Amino acid sequence: MSRSENAIVTALCMIYKDNLLLLQDRVKEDWQGITFPGGHIEKEESFVQGIKREMLEETGLVIHNPKICGVKQFQTENDERYIVLLFKTNEFEGEVVSSDEGEMLWIEREKLSEYNIVDDFMDLLRVFDDENINEIMYERHRCNGDWDWIMKLY
Repeated sequence: MSRSENAIVTALCMIYKDNLLLLQDRVKEDWQGITFPGGHIEKEESFVQGIKREMLEETGLVIHNPKICGVKQFQTENDERYIVLLFKTNEFEGEVVSSDEGEMLWIEREKLSEYNIVDDFMDLLRVFDDENINEIMYERHRCNGDWDWIMKLY
């Protein structure tokens, strides 16, 4: 068995101030709803460089000192490992702008239930917030001839 595999590396960032989260109302059909902004890390780009670039592109903000606080991962249909690095920061400057990815909104944590959040948003938030949780792993299992996904937090 090979120890190497193809991987897709992406990142999300929780930008926050007090009880407000800067979230994106994502419009792409593959993952619609309120979520954390982010995107793909480019070849030969450091993870920190990538999340800073993505935040500037999607939010208009220059972020400082993003801290990696977890990871989400799963295997794609093409058997690639899809890795989502989870960063957070409350250090930023600039004016918030939206992009073609979706509208950027400052949302109070207490009002998240009023919004159409993406399916695993609350699990992502747990990883961002809980120092004892580091990873979301989606495992594939055969069930009656079909694939089912089981989410595990580590």
